[in-house]
Amino acid sequence: MKATQKQHSRLKTAIIITATLILGIAAGTVVTAKTRLLNEKAPVVPKVIVAESPPVPNGNISFESGFAPIISKVVPAVVNISSTKVVDNPQTDEPFFSDPLFRQFFGNQFPQQFNMPKQQRAEALGSGVVISADGYILTNNHVVEGADEVSVTLADKREFKAKIIGTDPRTDIAVLKVGAENLPVMVLGDSSKVQVGNFVLAVGEPFSLSQTVTAGIISATGRGNLGIEDYEDFIQTDASINPGNSGGALVNVNGELIGINTAILTGDGSRGNQGVGFAIPINMARTVMDQILKNGRVIRGYLGAWIQPVTPEIAKAFGLEEKEPYGALLGDVDPTGPAGKSGLQRGDIVLEMNGKKITETKDFRLKIAMTAPKTPIDLKVFRNGVTKDYTVTLGELPNQPEKTGETASSSGSALQGLSAETLTPDIAKQLGLPAGTYGVVVDNVDPGSMAEETGLRRGDVIQEVNHQKIANMADFSRAVRSGSESLLLLVNRGGNTMYVVVKSQ
Repeated sequence: MKATQKQHSRLKTAIIITATLILGIAAGTVVTAKTRLLNEKAPVVPKVIVAESPPVPNGNISFESGFAPIISKVVPAVVNISSTKVVDNPQTDEPFFSDPLFRQFFGNQFPQQFNMPKQQRAEALGSGVVISADGYILTNNHVVEGADEVSVTLADKREFKAKIIGTDPRTDIAVLKVGAENLPVMVLGDSSKVQVGNFVLAVGEPFSLSQTVTAGIISATGRGNLGIEDYEDFIQTDASINPGNSGGALVNVNGELIGINTAILTGDGSRGNQGVGFAIPINMARTVMDQILKNGRVIRGYLGAWIQPVTPEIAKAFGLEEKEPYGALLGDVDPTGPAGKSGLQRGDIVLEMNGKKITETKDFRLKIAMTAPKTPIDLKVFRNGVTKDYTVTLGELPNQPEKTGETASSSGSALQGLSAETLTPDIAKQLGLPAGTYGVVVDNVDPGSMAEETGLRRGDVIQEVNHQKIANMADFSRAVRSGSESLLLLVNRGGNTMYVVVKSQ
């Protein structure tokens, strides 16, 4: 009996270890490199990139057949993607075991793992969706980013080497091409029409289990500010999405592709599905894909400003008397950028773009990005209690992403638990700030203090308090003492400024 228990225990341990290894492999190695285009010239745009076959009528769905009519239509267009790349072997990075003195005593026999090559091949697994009969495939950038080789396995088990046509890390979209013809394709839907509560199916290759289908509903739309990508407008679903599903299809009951599965949210570190999955809307993915196919890269509009949300505290501090604050605060403005050249200033609140009210900073950023460079836009701006109209001709977004800022507020004593000192040229140089930067630098924030809850941290440079310029500690102390029930701080963090509201008790 004891022997049997020991065998069961060993078997259980082996299963857990094996499952963990499989999960790690299936999750893939996410490489954080810059956009990579394998072709230097813009590829030829295929004549037909969108499937023309009609969607599956949902009238075919019945209690007996369930989603089978849809699944039989969409599954053949979902593929497995395997990518490989050369990475540094972390087990060879320990300097102690590479020390000549250590080698003198132990030679190359112990420990064995440190005799391994300094580099090794890593594999990432994911999914993709065929969107043209001549072999164009949509997937996630993180599935193929940094890959030396990419292989695609079709539903009929045929395998092809794939070429990366282009990638867009800012939305996590990649376009691949395989040398095949007459492939089954996915019909592209309209993600702007999806509604919370709609039935959806997620199709992919989770944990290397090919052609897996899970069902659920649309849990939410327009999800953003998750910190997953630069541009976020996710469809949230409770259809099971697991490692390996990345790049797979999210389809509606008509068999139309409405999203590219890309991420899951977990709360226990298990990396498994907990009913909170996110997909890139197909309208966004299609726009990115079209630009990659046309230009070889994605071209976006550029405002040249650091955009922050307008919280009730921010609205009050800037005198924007609204029952429901709205708009986008410009926490910083590049004087050489489109906004600066058009007369916009730090501290302006953009209320409208092209006559439409700005209720979400996320949506404002997306609209700017989706507008072609050299396009003039009309902005209604609130400044010092006065509303004024501006016309800004957008530039082209540079390699660095559009700046965004988040504000934080707290209750309790203003700046409790914070200590600072006058910013000197030497300290400014250490912080990488340009000559002439002024203010007081935060040198300590007590853990759990009100200052920490406000979001301030060591190295921040406070340049204004309630719009008063701060040149030294005397200015800072005087401004804090004379402050009202809340303090509006202009904080320089790493060369970018943003506004932070600190509420007094």
